[in-house]
Amino acid sequence: MKIKAITVKLVLMNFLEFAVWGAYLTSLGRYLGNIGLGPQIKWFFAMQGIVSIFMPTIMGIVADRKMEAQKVLSLCHGLAGIFMAAAGCYCMQSGGAPSFWPLFILYSLSVAFFMPTIAIANSVAYNALGKEGLDPVSAFPPIRVFGTVGFICSMLLTNFLKIGGAAMQDSYTQLFSSGIISLILCGYALTMPSCPVNRSDERQSLSDALGLKAFTLFKDSQFAIFFIFSMLLGASLQITNGYANTFLGSFAADPSYADAFAVKNSNALIAISQASETLCILLIPFCMRKFGIKKVMLIAMFAWVFRFGFFGLGNPAMPGVLLFVLSCIVYGVAFDFFNISGSLYVEQNTTPDIRSSAQGVFMLMTNGLGATVGTLAAGAVVDAVGVFEDPARWSAAWYIFAAYAFVVGVLFMILFKDPGKRKLAA
Repeated sequence: MKIKAITVKLVLMNFLEFAVWGAYLTSLGRYLGNIGLGPQIKWFFAMQGIVSIFMPTIMGIVADRKMEAQKVLSLCHGLAGIFMAAAGCYCMQSGGAPSFWPLFILYSLSVAFFMPTIAIANSVAYNALGKEGLDPVSAFPPIRVFGTVGFICSMLLTNFLKIGGAAMQDSYTQLFSSGIISLILCGYALTMPSCPVNRSDERQSLSDALGLKAFTLFKDSQFAIFFIFSMLLGASLQITNGYANTFLGSFAADPSYADAFAVKNSNALIAISQASETLCILLIPFCMRKFGIKKVMLIAMFAWVFRFGFFGLGNPAMPGVLLFVLSCIVYGVAFDFFNISGSLYVEQNTTPDIRSSAQGVFMLMTNGLGATVGTLAAGAVVDAVGVFEDPARWSAAWYIFAAYAFVVGVLFMILFKDPGKRKLAA
Protein backbone atom coordinates (compact mmCIF):
# COMPACT_ATOMS: atom_id res chain seq x y z
CA MET A 1 0.00 0.00 0.00
CA LYS A 2 1.37 3.39 -0.99
CA ILE A 3 2.07 5.73 1.92
CA LYS A 4 0.65 9.20 1.40
CA ALA A 5 2.99 12.18 1.63
CA ILE A 6 0.87 13.72 4.38
CA THR A 7 1.43 10.64 6.52
CA VAL A 8 5.20 11.10 6.32
CA LYS A 9 4.85 14.80 7.14
CA LEU A 10 2.71 14.05 10.19
CA VAL A 11 5.08 11.31 11.35
CA LEU A 12 7.92 13.86 11.36
CA MET A 13 5.75 16.45 13.11
CA ASN A 14 4.88 14.02 15.91
CA PHE A 15 8.49 12.85 16.15
CA LEU A 16 9.67 16.44 16.68
CA GLU A 17 6.77 17.33 18.99
CA PHE A 18 7.74 14.77 21.59
CA ALA A 19 11.49 14.99 20.97
CA VAL A 20 11.21 18.53 22.38
CA TRP A 21 9.88 17.06 25.63
CA GLY A 22 12.13 14.01 25.77
CA ALA A 23 15.23 16.19 25.66
CA TYR A 24 14.74 17.25 29.29
CA LEU A 25 11.64 15.76 30.94
CA THR A 26 13.30 12.72 32.51
CA SER A 27 16.74 14.27 32.98
CA LEU A 28 16.03 17.78 34.27
CA GLY A 29 15.70 16.57 37.85
CA ARG A 30 19.14 14.99 37.69
CA TYR A 31 20.70 18.24 36.43
CA LEU A 32 18.92 20.31 39.08
CA GLY A 33 20.18 17.94 41.76
CA ASN A 34 23.73 18.31 40.44
CA ILE A 35 23.64 22.13 40.76
CA GLY A 36 22.21 22.17 44.26
CA LEU A 37 18.56 22.78 43.31
CA GLY A 38 17.33 19.32 44.30
CA PRO A 39 14.78 20.66 46.82
CA GLN A 40 13.31 22.85 44.06
CA ILE A 41 12.72 20.00 41.58
CA LYS A 42 9.09 19.84 42.66
CA TRP A 43 8.45 23.42 41.53
CA PHE A 44 9.83 22.85 38.04
CA PHE A 45 7.60 19.83 37.47
CA ALA A 46 4.61 21.36 39.24
CA MET A 47 4.78 24.26 36.79
CA GLN A 48 3.97 21.87 33.93
CA GLY A 49 0.76 21.01 35.71
CA ILE A 50 -0.06 24.59 36.65
CA VAL A 51 0.20 25.90 33.09
CA SER A 52 -1.75 22.87 31.83
CA ILE A 53 -4.74 24.08 33.83
CA PHE A 54 -5.27 27.15 31.64
CA MET A 55 -2.82 27.49 28.73
CA PRO A 56 -4.21 24.68 26.51
CA THR A 57 -7.68 26.21 26.85
CA ILE A 58 -6.48 29.71 25.99
CA MET A 59 -4.41 28.65 22.99
CA GLY A 60 -7.19 26.29 21.89
CA ILE A 61 -9.63 29.20 21.75
CA VAL A 62 -7.08 31.19 19.73
CA ALA A 63 -6.73 28.27 17.29
CA ASP A 64 -10.51 27.84 17.03
CA ARG A 65 -11.45 31.50 16.58
CA LYS A 66 -8.50 33.77 15.79
CA MET A 67 -5.61 32.05 14.01
CA GLU A 68 -5.12 28.88 11.97
CA ALA A 69 -4.04 26.00 14.21
CA GLN A 70 -0.80 25.28 12.34
CA LYS A 71 0.21 28.93 12.83
CA VAL A 72 -0.64 28.75 16.55
CA LEU A 73 1.48 25.58 16.75
CA SER A 74 4.35 27.44 15.08
CA LEU A 75 3.98 30.47 17.36
CA CYS A 76 3.90 28.38 20.54
CA HIS A 77 6.95 26.36 19.56
CA GLY A 78 8.81 29.50 18.55
CA LEU A 79 8.26 31.10 21.96
CA ALA A 80 8.85 27.84 23.85
CA GLY A 81 12.12 27.32 21.99
CA ILE A 82 13.34 30.87 22.59
CA PHE A 83 12.65 30.74 26.33
CA MET A 84 14.18 27.25 26.74
CA ALA A 85 17.31 28.29 24.84
CA ALA A 86 17.45 31.43 27.00
CA ALA A 87 17.33 29.20 30.09
CA GLY A 88 20.30 27.27 28.69
CA CYS A 89 22.18 30.51 28.02
CA TYR A 90 21.57 31.68 31.57
CA CYS A 91 22.89 28.41 33.02
CA MET A 92 25.97 28.59 30.79
CA GLN A 93 26.72 32.20 31.75
CA SER A 94 26.22 31.49 35.46
CA GLY A 95 29.33 29.34 35.53
CA GLY A 96 27.48 26.18 36.52
CA ALA A 97 25.77 27.73 39.55
CA PRO A 98 22.49 29.27 38.33
CA SER A 99 20.10 30.86 40.80
CA PHE A 100 16.64 29.40 41.18
CA TRP A 101 14.44 32.33 40.16
CA PRO A 102 15.95 33.36 36.80
CA LEU A 103 16.14 29.73 35.65
CA PHE A 104 12.67 28.91 36.94
CA ILE A 105 11.06 31.94 35.25
CA LEU A 106 12.61 31.20 31.85
CA TYR A 107 11.73 27.51 32.13
CA SER A 108 8.16 28.33 33.20
CA LEU A 109 7.63 30.62 30.21
CA SER A 110 8.88 27.87 27.92
CA VAL A 111 6.60 25.12 29.26
CA ALA A 112 3.66 27.55 29.32
CA PHE A 113 3.85 27.70 25.54
CA PHE A 114 4.92 24.10 25.01
CA MET A 115 2.13 22.32 26.90
CA PRO A 116 -0.69 23.57 24.60
CA THR A 117 1.16 22.26 21.54
CA ILE A 118 0.40 18.62 22.37
CA ALA A 119 -3.34 19.11 21.79
CA ILE A 120 -2.85 21.61 18.95
CA ALA A 121 -0.56 19.18 17.10
CA ASN A 122 -3.33 16.57 17.33
CA SER A 123 -5.83 19.04 15.84
CA VAL A 124 -3.44 19.85 12.98
CA ALA A 125 -2.99 16.14 12.29
CA TYR A 126 -6.74 15.39 12.36
CA ASN A 127 -7.38 18.25 9.94
CA ALA A 128 -4.63 17.12 7.56
CA LEU A 129 -5.86 13.51 7.53
CA GLY A 130 -9.44 14.62 6.97
CA LYS A 131 -8.41 16.69 3.96
CA GLU A 132 -6.77 13.61 2.46
CA GLY A 133 -9.93 11.54 2.97
CA LEU A 134 -8.34 9.42 5.71
CA ASP A 135 -10.13 8.34 8.87
CA PRO A 136 -8.26 9.89 11.83
CA VAL A 137 -9.50 7.13 14.17
CA SER A 138 -7.61 4.47 12.22
CA ALA A 139 -4.89 6.57 10.56
CA PHE A 140 -3.67 8.66 13.50
CA PRO A 141 -2.59 6.04 16.12
CA PRO A 142 0.23 4.59 13.95
CA ILE A 143 1.40 8.16 13.33
CA ARG A 144 1.22 9.04 17.04
CA VAL A 145 3.48 6.11 17.91
CA PHE A 146 6.32 8.01 16.25
CA GLY A 147 5.84 10.71 18.88
CA THR A 148 6.93 8.20 21.51
CA VAL A 149 9.78 7.12 19.21
CA GLY A 150 10.86 10.77 19.05
CA PHE A 151 10.71 11.02 22.83
CA ILE A 152 12.89 7.92 23.21
CA CYS A 153 15.43 9.06 20.61
CA SER A 154 15.71 12.44 22.31
CA MET A 155 16.18 10.76 25.70
CA LEU A 156 18.95 8.55 24.32
CA LEU A 157 20.66 11.55 22.71
CA THR A 158 20.57 13.34 26.08
CA ASN A 159 21.96 10.22 27.74
CA PHE A 160 24.85 9.34 25.42
CA LEU A 161 25.92 12.64 23.84
CA LYS A 162 28.67 14.46 25.70
CA ILE A 163 29.37 18.15 25.16
CA GLY A 164 32.37 19.76 26.82
CA GLY A 165 33.20 16.47 28.53
CA ALA A 166 29.84 16.20 30.34
CA ALA A 167 26.86 14.05 29.39
CA MET A 168 23.86 16.16 28.42
CA GLN A 169 21.75 14.54 31.17
CA ASP A 170 24.13 16.07 33.71
CA SER A 171 24.28 19.52 32.13
CA TYR A 172 22.33 22.53 30.90
CA THR A 173 22.96 21.46 27.28
CA GLN A 174 19.71 19.47 27.46
CA LEU A 175 17.89 22.81 27.57
CA PHE A 176 19.61 23.92 24.37
CA SER A 177 18.68 20.62 22.71
CA SER A 178 15.01 21.04 23.57
CA GLY A 179 14.99 24.68 22.47
CA ILE A 180 16.63 23.94 19.12
CA ILE A 181 14.19 21.13 18.30
CA SER A 182 11.28 23.40 19.25
CA LEU A 183 12.55 26.12 16.91
CA ILE A 184 12.88 23.57 14.08
CA LEU A 185 9.25 22.57 14.63
CA CYS A 186 8.31 26.27 14.69
CA GLY A 187 9.29 26.46 11.04
CA TYR A 188 8.10 22.99 10.07
CA ALA A 189 4.59 23.54 11.45
CA LEU A 190 3.99 26.19 8.81
CA THR A 191 4.25 23.51 6.09
CA MET A 192 1.16 21.73 7.44
CA PRO A 193 -2.19 22.05 5.62
CA SER A 194 -4.24 25.10 6.54
CA CYS A 195 -6.72 24.58 9.38
CA PRO A 196 -10.17 26.23 9.43
CA VAL A 197 -10.91 29.11 11.79
CA ASN A 198 -14.42 29.61 13.15
CA ARG A 199 -15.01 33.34 13.14
CA SER A 200 -18.79 33.01 13.46
CA ASP A 201 -20.66 35.92 14.99
CA GLU A 202 -23.07 33.52 16.68
CA ARG A 203 -23.32 34.45 20.34
CA GLN A 204 -22.40 31.80 22.90
CA SER A 205 -22.54 31.80 26.64
CA LEU A 206 -19.21 32.09 28.41
CA SER A 207 -19.53 28.54 29.74
CA ASP A 208 -20.11 27.16 26.23
CA ALA A 209 -17.24 29.16 24.78
CA LEU A 210 -14.84 27.85 27.42
CA GLY A 211 -16.15 24.30 27.35
CA LEU A 212 -17.30 24.54 30.96
CA LYS A 213 -20.54 22.68 30.35
CA ALA A 214 -18.63 19.41 30.73
CA PHE A 215 -18.12 20.19 34.42
CA THR A 216 -21.79 19.31 34.94
CA LEU A 217 -20.56 15.70 34.77
CA PHE A 218 -19.44 16.13 38.38
CA LYS A 219 -23.13 15.94 39.29
CA ASP A 220 -22.96 12.26 38.40
CA SER A 221 -21.38 10.52 41.40
CA GLN A 222 -19.45 7.97 39.35
CA PHE A 223 -18.06 10.57 36.98
CA ALA A 224 -17.02 12.64 39.99
CA ILE A 225 -15.24 9.60 41.42
CA PHE A 226 -13.61 8.92 38.06
CA PHE A 227 -12.31 12.46 37.71
CA ILE A 228 -11.00 12.56 41.28
CA PHE A 229 -9.10 9.32 40.75
CA SER A 230 -7.83 10.68 37.44
CA MET A 231 -6.22 13.46 39.45
CA LEU A 232 -4.74 10.96 41.92
CA LEU A 233 -3.27 8.89 39.06
CA GLY A 234 -1.90 12.01 37.41
CA ALA A 235 -0.02 12.58 40.64
CA SER A 236 1.68 9.18 40.32
CA LEU A 237 2.97 9.99 36.84
CA GLN A 238 4.77 13.15 37.95
CA ILE A 239 6.54 11.36 40.79
CA THR A 240 8.73 9.36 38.41
CA ASN A 241 9.07 12.16 35.86
CA GLY A 242 10.53 14.39 38.53
CA TYR A 243 12.58 12.01 40.63
CA ALA A 244 13.45 8.73 38.85
CA ASN A 245 16.60 10.06 37.16
CA THR A 246 17.62 12.03 40.24
CA PHE A 247 17.30 8.82 42.27
CA LEU A 248 19.40 6.76 39.86
CA GLY A 249 22.04 9.49 39.71
CA SER A 250 22.31 9.55 43.50
CA PHE A 251 24.05 6.14 43.45
CA ALA A 252 27.11 7.89 41.98
CA ALA A 253 28.00 8.89 45.54
CA ASP A 254 28.58 5.22 46.38
CA PRO A 255 31.92 4.02 44.91
CA SER A 256 30.57 0.47 44.53
CA TYR A 257 27.83 1.71 42.18
CA ALA A 258 29.36 4.84 40.61
CA ASP A 259 30.39 3.15 37.35
CA ALA A 260 27.26 1.01 36.93
CA PHE A 261 25.37 1.35 33.64
CA ALA A 262 22.14 2.33 35.43
CA VAL A 263 23.94 5.25 37.10
CA LYS A 264 25.99 6.56 34.20
CA ASN A 265 23.23 5.93 31.64
CA SER A 266 20.10 6.43 33.70
CA ASN A 267 18.25 8.20 30.90
CA ALA A 268 18.81 5.19 28.63
CA LEU A 269 17.47 2.90 31.34
CA ILE A 270 14.37 5.05 31.82
CA ALA A 271 13.81 4.97 28.04
CA ILE A 272 12.67 1.37 28.57
CA SER A 273 9.57 2.92 30.16
CA GLN A 274 8.68 4.72 26.94
CA ALA A 275 9.40 1.60 24.84
CA SER A 276 7.08 -0.36 27.14
CA GLU A 277 4.47 2.37 26.75
CA THR A 278 4.57 1.92 22.97
CA LEU A 279 4.17 -1.86 23.18
CA CYS A 280 1.45 -1.79 25.84
CA ILE A 281 -0.79 0.26 23.54
CA LEU A 282 -1.09 -2.89 21.43
CA LEU A 283 -2.38 -4.88 24.43
CA ILE A 284 -5.22 -2.52 25.27
CA PRO A 285 -7.84 -3.74 22.72
CA PHE A 286 -7.41 -7.35 23.92
CA CYS A 287 -7.49 -6.40 27.61
CA MET A 288 -10.54 -4.18 27.14
CA ARG A 289 -12.45 -7.06 25.54
CA LYS A 290 -11.21 -9.57 28.12
CA PHE A 291 -11.52 -7.59 31.36
CA GLY A 292 -13.61 -4.46 30.73
CA ILE A 293 -12.81 -0.84 31.52
CA LYS A 294 -12.86 -0.99 35.33
CA LYS A 295 -10.48 -3.95 35.58
CA VAL A 296 -8.11 -2.41 33.04
CA MET A 297 -8.05 0.78 35.12
CA LEU A 298 -7.35 -1.26 38.25
CA ILE A 299 -4.49 -3.07 36.52
CA ALA A 300 -2.99 0.35 35.80
CA MET A 301 -3.39 1.51 39.40
CA PHE A 302 -1.72 -1.54 40.92
CA ALA A 303 1.01 -1.36 38.26
CA TRP A 304 2.02 1.92 39.90
CA VAL A 305 2.55 -0.02 43.16
CA PHE A 306 5.08 -2.23 41.38
CA ARG A 307 6.61 0.75 39.55
CA PHE A 308 7.47 2.44 42.84
CA GLY A 309 8.13 -0.73 44.83
CA PHE A 310 10.71 -2.06 42.36
CA PHE A 311 12.57 1.26 42.56
CA GLY A 312 12.67 0.96 46.34
CA LEU A 313 13.94 -2.63 46.28
CA GLY A 314 16.48 -2.33 43.45
CA ASN A 315 20.06 -1.17 43.12
CA PRO A 316 22.37 -0.56 40.12
CA ALA A 317 24.31 -3.84 40.51
CA MET A 318 23.20 -7.28 39.34
CA PRO A 319 20.67 -8.66 40.15
CA GLY A 320 19.19 -5.53 41.75
CA VAL A 321 19.26 -3.63 38.46
CA LEU A 322 16.75 -6.12 37.05
CA LEU A 323 14.20 -4.65 39.45
CA PHE A 324 14.84 -1.24 37.89
CA VAL A 325 14.23 -2.80 34.47
CA LEU A 326 10.99 -4.39 35.71
CA SER A 327 9.92 -1.02 37.10
CA CYS A 328 10.40 0.51 33.66
CA ILE A 329 8.49 -2.33 31.97
CA VAL A 330 5.43 -2.05 34.22
CA TYR A 331 5.40 1.71 33.61
CA GLY A 332 3.87 1.05 30.19
CA VAL A 333 0.94 -0.71 31.82
CA ALA A 334 0.61 1.92 34.54
CA PHE A 335 0.55 4.81 32.08
CA ASP A 336 -1.33 3.44 29.07
CA PHE A 337 -3.98 1.33 30.72
CA PHE A 338 -5.46 4.21 32.68
CA ASN A 339 -4.95 7.07 30.24
CA ILE A 340 -6.36 5.28 27.22
CA SER A 341 -9.11 3.33 29.01
CA GLY A 342 -10.04 6.51 30.88
CA SER A 343 -10.33 8.39 27.61
CA LEU A 344 -12.56 5.60 26.27
CA TYR A 345 -14.72 5.78 29.41
CA VAL A 346 -15.30 9.47 28.75
CA GLU A 347 -15.99 8.80 25.06
CA GLN A 348 -18.54 6.07 25.74
CA ASN A 349 -20.39 7.73 28.61
CA THR A 350 -20.90 11.32 27.45
CA THR A 351 -23.19 12.94 24.93
CA PRO A 352 -21.74 14.32 21.67
CA ASP A 353 -22.32 17.96 22.61
CA ILE A 354 -19.87 17.82 25.53
CA ARG A 355 -17.64 14.92 24.50
CA SER A 356 -14.61 16.99 23.47
CA SER A 357 -14.94 19.25 26.49
CA ALA A 358 -15.23 16.19 28.74
CA GLN A 359 -11.95 14.90 27.33
CA GLY A 360 -10.51 18.29 28.21
CA VAL A 361 -11.70 17.90 31.81
CA PHE A 362 -10.07 14.46 31.92
CA MET A 363 -6.77 15.97 30.76
CA LEU A 364 -7.17 18.86 33.20
CA MET A 365 -7.53 16.45 36.11
CA THR A 366 -4.58 14.26 35.08
CA ASN A 367 -2.04 16.62 33.49
CA GLY A 368 -3.19 19.79 35.24
CA LEU A 369 -4.39 19.40 38.82
CA GLY A 370 -3.03 15.88 39.24
CA ALA A 371 0.40 16.79 37.97
CA THR A 372 0.55 19.88 40.17
CA VAL A 373 -0.69 18.27 43.37
CA GLY A 374 1.36 15.13 42.74
CA THR A 375 4.61 16.95 42.17
CA LEU A 376 4.26 19.17 45.23
CA ALA A 377 3.18 16.26 47.43
CA ALA A 378 6.03 14.08 46.16
CA GLY A 379 8.43 16.94 46.81
CA ALA A 380 7.13 17.22 50.37
CA VAL A 381 7.70 13.49 50.91
CA VAL A 382 11.20 13.61 49.45
CA ASP A 383 12.08 16.61 51.62
CA ALA A 384 10.60 15.01 54.75
CA VAL A 385 12.50 11.77 54.20
CA GLY A 386 15.70 13.73 53.60
CA VAL A 387 17.01 12.04 50.46
CA PHE A 388 19.23 14.96 49.50
CA GLU A 389 20.98 14.78 52.86
CA ASP A 390 21.29 10.97 52.75
CA PRO A 391 20.68 9.20 49.40
CA ALA A 392 20.23 5.89 51.25
CA ARG A 393 16.80 7.17 52.28
CA TRP A 394 15.45 7.04 48.72
CA SER A 395 14.05 3.55 49.33
CA ALA A 396 11.81 4.86 52.09
CA ALA A 397 10.41 7.51 49.73
CA TRP A 398 9.62 4.93 47.03
CA TYR A 399 7.86 2.70 49.57
CA ILE A 400 5.70 5.64 50.65
CA PHE A 401 4.78 6.28 47.01
CA ALA A 402 3.98 2.56 46.53
CA ALA A 403 1.73 2.60 49.60
CA TYR A 404 -0.04 5.68 48.20
CA ALA A 405 -0.68 3.92 44.87
CA PHE A 406 -1.95 0.82 46.70
CA VAL A 407 -4.45 2.81 48.77
CA VAL A 408 -5.67 4.65 45.65
CA GLY A 409 -6.19 1.32 43.86
CA VAL A 410 -8.13 -0.22 46.74
CA LEU A 411 -10.38 2.83 47.12
CA PHE A 412 -11.07 2.90 43.38
CA MET A 413 -11.97 -0.79 43.43
CA ILE A 414 -14.49 -0.15 46.21
CA LEU A 415 -15.99 3.16 45.08
CA PHE A 416 -16.09 3.00 41.28
CA LYS A 417 -18.81 0.94 39.64
CA ASP A 418 -18.24 -0.99 36.46
CA PRO A 419 -19.68 1.33 33.75
CA GLY A 420 -21.13 -1.73 32.00
CA LYS A 421 -23.29 -2.38 35.06
CA ARG A 422 -24.77 1.06 35.62
CA LYS A 423 -26.68 3.75 33.80
CA LEU A 424 -25.48 7.34 33.90
CA ALA A 425 -27.70 9.90 35.53
CA ALA A 426 -29.44 12.17 33.09
